[in-house]
Amino acid sequence: MSSEILTLAQAHDLVVAALVACGTSSENADCVARALVAAEASGQPGHGLSRVPGYAAQSASGKVDGRAVPSLQEVTPSLLRVDAALGFAYPAIERALDVLPAMASRQGIAMAAIARSHHFGQGGAHCEALADKGYVALVFGNAPKSIAPWGGKEPLFGTNPIAFAAPVPGKPSLVIDLAVSRVAKGKIMAAEKTGSAIPEGWAHDKDGNPTTDASAAMQGTMLPIGEAKGAALAMMIEVLSAALVGASLAFEASSLFSGEGSPPNLGQVIIAIDPGLSSGGAYAERIATLLTAVEGAEGARVPGSRRIEMRERAERDGLAIPSAILAEIRNLLA
Repeated sequence: MSSEILTLAQAHDLVVAALVACGTSSENADCVARALVAAEASGQPGHGLSRVPGYAAQSASGKVDGRAVPSLQEVTPSLLRVDAALGFAYPAIERALDVLPAMASRQGIAMAAIARSHHFGQGGAHCEALADKGYVALVFGNAPKSIAPWGGKEPLFGTNPIAFAAPVPGKPSLVIDLAVSRVAKGKIMAAEKTGSAIPEGWAHDKDGNPTTDASAAMQGTMLPIGEAKGAALAMMIEVLSAALVGASLAFEASSLFSGEGSPPNLGQVIIAIDPGLSSGGAYAERIATLLTAVEGAEGARVPGSRRIEMRERAERDGLAIPSAILAEIRNLLA
């Protein structure tokens, strides 16, 4: 599979140009580009530039309002309601992340409920932004249907990512980011775009048969982590990110990969906790002791630790973007 090396700045400018060409405001395009390039640099290509053609198609068709301006309502001193206005999720999330720290410092804990939203990408990055400011953070988000309830064949739940981050004194924040499927659907989408096979055990086709064909997997169902437990976790996150917010459930939401259909109207919840207040000042010592124990375990590594090395490599060497994906993005400029 051929690829081309882009600097981070070149990748950012390409994403902005493609989105603006398809009806997105320059401010929103810049925000989306920051998120996609950061995901690519962190080793999460399923949330990176492979998303641009789908995003652009949805902006061009009006399925997502590329010019939307999110609004905020402080419902209580610890509850923020954010209306993404059927636009991209990233501008709404950035607004929430600007406001949550002060709320959490005053109340000990604060929550943002983001409604009328879209694909929220690399959930760990949103948590990390709060952890880097000293807050323990959780992010829940739902996605269009792709996982069946355990024992069923028809998908009802999304891959429904859950992310967590915690500050670590003197070290990079601890970040844990996972989808409740065995793999993020974006990885299958990226494989489909490049014509690559996927490993066994990732997905079933629409008839319920195991498949290594990415296109068949996109039309079928994703397998949950932990079998029945993973399916139950998907349902739990559906409640936390959709029902709790008033958003579309997974089986009501339209696809995030094409320009057809109504807005997906997804939901996200972000929770920020002041660990100093909750622990009575003991947090810093406790988290340091935990990390020391994990790092001292033979053969173990701290979850999410490789992202720092990958970002440094991307800053130094650039991003290797598959040629097929770049060609699709550049065609948008024509």
